[in-house]
Amino acid sequence: MCIALVVSKRGMPLGYRVFAGNRADVTTVEEIVELIEEQYGAADRIWVMDRGMVSEETVAFLREGGRRYILGTPKSQLRRHEQQLLEEGWETIREGLEVKLCPAPEGKETFILCRSAARQEKEAAMHARFEGRLEAGLEKLAEACRKRRQRVAGMERRVGRLLERNSRAAGLFKVEVKEEAGRAQVVWSKGERWREWSHLSEGCYLLRSNITDWSASALWEAYIQLTQAEAAFRIHKQDLGLRPIWHQTTERVQAHILVCFLAYVLWKGLALLCQRAGLGEEPRGVFEELAQIRMVDVVLPTRGGLELRRRCVAEPTPHQAILLSRLGLTLPKHLQAPPVGA
Repeated sequence: MCIALVVSKRGMPLGYRVFAGNRADVTTVEEIVELIEEQYGAADRIWVMDRGMVSEETVAFLREGGRRYILGTPKSQLRRHEQQLLEEGWETIREGLEVKLCPAPEGKETFILCRSAARQEKEAAMHARFEGRLEAGLEKLAEACRKRRQRVAGMERRVGRLLERNSRAAGLFKVEVKEEAGRAQVVWSKGERWREWSHLSEGCYLLRSNITDWSASALWEAYIQLTQAEAAFRIHKQDLGLRPIWHQTTERVQAHILVCFLAYVLWKGLALLCQRAGLGEEPRGVFEELAQIRMVDVVLPTRGGLELRRRCVAEPTPHQAILLSRLGLTLPKHLQAPPVGA
């Protein structure tokens, strides 16, 4: 399925609509935009989409309607900004994340270069893993050629399948299958130019927008709400503690999405509460700390055989007391104990 989520500028969810997912994402854009505008009005909203929903046709559609947008771009478009990747002028948003504005020559769009240290580490490890697999696979094919007569056509197909399975590092290798003395041979070399580009672009991605009066950090913050929303519809597996459910009817799918949407509203509300208290934008750490506060049931037997129960809240630690004070919350001393046997 495809979900269109309407949020405020600060990311508070306001509404959503579900669309069929049995089609390519890029073909759904016009339908999504028109139906959302019909339901919520053609406000001066900003359309945020990942690269899977973007094509030049969809960009033209958004631009013709005077709509503002922030879009992901294919990795291949980074090549156009190789010089900007090398230059200085990066703005640090937070530790391990930098952005840079690259205005388009005609002035109608702005490109935002983003560089993430965590993403760079992940992509570097991935490239190294695929390079190792490719090299081991090519050596195995070369050894097969040395041990037994192989046909060139058959070996070319095997090389092609190997490169396809390890496409992340395929550009590093220049592979040739040739015939010598009636036997197929596999020879290869590595292109250092590809490796240089790989090291330069690891951890980098590119956004595009027709909003030209915002800072790079503001554009990035607006775009990143997309990944936050995507993650929110998975939290029912962890934060809500619900088991996986395989739905059989449309109504159950709709109900499932509604629960996730309400959970996201609650989560964003708590995040804004933490932000106003100066505790950052991620409430999970605060909740983990406050979850250590314990309740104790004190049971007092009487001579008549009855038991008096009193549920007491443990005294918070100094650190927990500070968090509660910043959030404007007061712990009760006692709570009503549940009935016996409940």
